[in-house]
Amino acid sequence: MQSIRKLPIIAAIAIIVMGVGTLVYLYFSWQAKDLTINNPIIEKLDLDETEVDLKTIIHEAEKNVVQIEAQNEHSTVTGSGFLFNEKGDIITNAHVIKGAETIHVRTANARIYPAAVIGSGDTTDVAVIRVPQLAGETGLTLDKDSLAETGDEVIALGSPHGFQNTVTLGIISGTERDFSVDGFDYNNVYQISAQITHGNSGGPLINRTTGKVVGINSVGTQDGTIGFSIPILDVINDIETWSNEAQNDQLTFTNTEELLNSLDEEQFILDAEYVMEYFLDSIIIRDYVGAYSLLGDTMQSSTSYSSFREGYIQIMDVKYTHLSTEIKENNQAIVTVDINLTKNQPNEEETIDENYQYQFTIGYENDQLKIIKLETTQE
Repeated sequence: MQSIRKLPIIAAIAIIVMGVGTLVYLYFSWQAKDLTINNPIIEKLDLDETEVDLKTIIHEAEKNVVQIEAQNEHSTVTGSGFLFNEKGDIITNAHVIKGAETIHVRTANARIYPAAVIGSGDTTDVAVIRVPQLAGETGLTLDKDSLAETGDEVIALGSPHGFQNTVTLGIISGTERDFSVDGFDYNNVYQISAQITHGNSGGPLINRTTGKVVGINSVGTQDGTIGFSIPILDVINDIETWSNEAQNDQLTFTNTEELLNSLDEEQFILDAEYVMEYFLDSIIIRDYVGAYSLLGDTMQSSTSYSSFREGYIQIMDVKYTHLSTEIKENNQAIVTVDINLTKNQPNEEETIDENYQYQFTIGYENDQLKIIKLETTQE
């Protein structure tokens, strides 16, 4: 009797085993066969995910490149540097900040902050300065794993002659170069075809393919045709040691107001025009957040970010001419410029061109240069 009762159970188990066996057989049979798709619309795409778009590399790098002004009693040295971590630490050359009594940095969005030295080489031309106001920013990615090779395409960024965020392209034209200049020893450095001039010192050398920083631009020939860059891999231990050991409460920072009060009219005009150009450049590359951050409190309170973005999202290109700037009595600059906008037509493939005159009112707000008012007139 018990044997009869067990028959359904045994049958069920047998069915399950046979079903699993059938599924396993079908699975391996399908795996062994090539799948043919007879569809001419579908074709294989070979994607190279290692190479990053050039404009993207430059735009992201520019956000983290700063202009450095190191002052002492007798002179002011202008150089470059780049943010590399979330502590607000900036890599530059030791010769840029050597002997400086005060150090300020100008960021890509035209803000000015005081900085303090947290480490500097005696014979190696590398230094790190800290700007607490930049803490929390990601910074550029350093290539800590490998050295660049001859023939690698590179991008050099910096602020030559005070022109912020200047970009030059080239290749690694030589490696393992050794020499000494002004008390600094340059060993195993890269020789690059990208131009290095005054003000470029301390800026990043970026691998064109990976978008990572491979070197610190340091020295150039007098004619500017050849530059030399210190490999990041050779100095990363010093850089990280200085960064990890520095404590903000042990650093001395200069009051930014001292710099602002010392600006002459010519410098103020250059700064105001730079803010205007950075605003328009941000619109061109669709960095609406960057452009919106340049607006003063009054403009931001009257225009939300979404409305601001909506007003510029159809713009494909911006060209400007006939730039003029004048200083008002209330320490504001009026920058007037003729603008040609190329706009995308909704639901259409064609674009249209429109001409405007933009008038930027630019002044200091909370010790930072901002666009206080923007008036546009269509021509």
